[in-house]
Amino acid sequence: MKARDILSYSFSAIRLRKLRAGLTTLGVVIGIAAIVAPLSISQGLQVTITSQLERGFATDTLIVTPGGGGGLGGGSFGGGGDSGFKLFVNDTQTINSLPNVDMSIAVIAREVNVTVGGVNRLVTVEGVDFSQYDYVYGDTFVAERGAIPLNPMNETVVVGKRIVDPRLNGTMLADVNGSINILLVNATARPPTIITLERNVTAILKQIGSFGVGGPSDSGVYIPIKEAQTLFSTDECDMIIVKLKSSDQAVIDNATAAIKDAFTGEVSVISATAVLSIISSIFSVIELFLGGIAAISLVVAGVGIMNIMIVSLMERTREIGILKALGARGQTVLLIFLFEAVIIGFMGGAIGVGLGWVLANVVAVVFRGGGVFMRNQTNAGTGGLAITPVLTLPVFFGALAFGVGVSVIFALYPAWRASKLKPVEALRYE
Repeated sequence: MKARDILSYSFSAIRLRKLRAGLTTLGVVIGIAAIVAPLSISQGLQVTITSQLERGFATDTLIVTPGGGGGLGGGSFGGGGDSGFKLFVNDTQTINSLPNVDMSIAVIAREVNVTVGGVNRLVTVEGVDFSQYDYVYGDTFVAERGAIPLNPMNETVVVGKRIVDPRLNGTMLADVNGSINILLVNATARPPTIITLERNVTAILKQIGSFGVGGPSDSGVYIPIKEAQTLFSTDECDMIIVKLKSSDQAVIDNATAAIKDAFTGEVSVISATAVLSIISSIFSVIELFLGGIAAISLVVAGVGIMNIMIVSLMERTREIGILKALGARGQTVLLIFLFEAVIIGFMGGAIGVGLGWVLANVVAVVFRGGGVFMRNQTNAGTGGLAITPVLTLPVFFGALAFGVGVSVIFALYPAWRASKLKPVEALRYE
């Protein structure tokens, strides 16, 4: 028989046994959907996080934090050893004197309670030099309302978009020249007392949509660095942002080494490229793990395919005997069963990819912006991530190939048994 005739015969056999073929295909559909859905969500999450980091973390900047243990840095980033080393505001002078450094900015950051429009939530208040911060982050430290003073007086406050519009739906809790209350704890008093500072909003930033690692964020509150030193009674800074003269990797590496040497290895230096590389590695491991877990369900489906094919073999023994009596060779019978498996695997794979894509988008919609599960949470300061699932070509074709491959592999034994049946014994079978 020609390949076209074998394929036609296999289609006919599947149509005659619609229910059984449908149940077999369903196993493949579920297995493929279980692979495509989590991988699409994972790919979309990686794209979202990477793009937000690229927007909030300029590629020509470094973040210097206390602690020389490597990793993602010390201090507020949970870095290295606890040697007691601290960074101070005037340490920027040391960094500014190094080669390849254009400018450095000290940042004093504290998590405090802020009340805006009667809504209280925990946010990060950062003390920075506004003119330097605008120079480094000119694309994101931009006012949508009001104006950012480059030589601010104390009591000046610049806020991120979500501080005054938590849902980003136009429902403003405060506007320019409106007031916000910053609640500070006076730990030196006994018992400790809460100090409420009322400040007028000078500017509201445009929506950034990034995590703002070191840079501006939608949930940040910014005050002049000198006022931060006074309010928090410290010259110690949590990080120093370093703007380099170039984003070339050699410049980044040389500047990183120079900064570490200047502080005798007591600081950690984070670069955007290093963060993005680590995130890509983490997501690669996650995708491999998710794919492995989902593949188990497809293997289970493969066992079901083998069982059904064996049952089909027993039911079609006389049919096989007739085919062989009419001159069909064992190879032809083998190909008939394998073609059936290919058809089932391809249909199950195609439907499974579509179903997995739909499920991924449903999950993304449910959890976007906090989804239905966070709709009533008034303190959701950062909201949910707007994840758009991504179905890459390797995942698409890999899922199809995997579905067909599993179907064929588990159909090999029943097909081989069918090809070895003797015509006389097959015709006698009841």
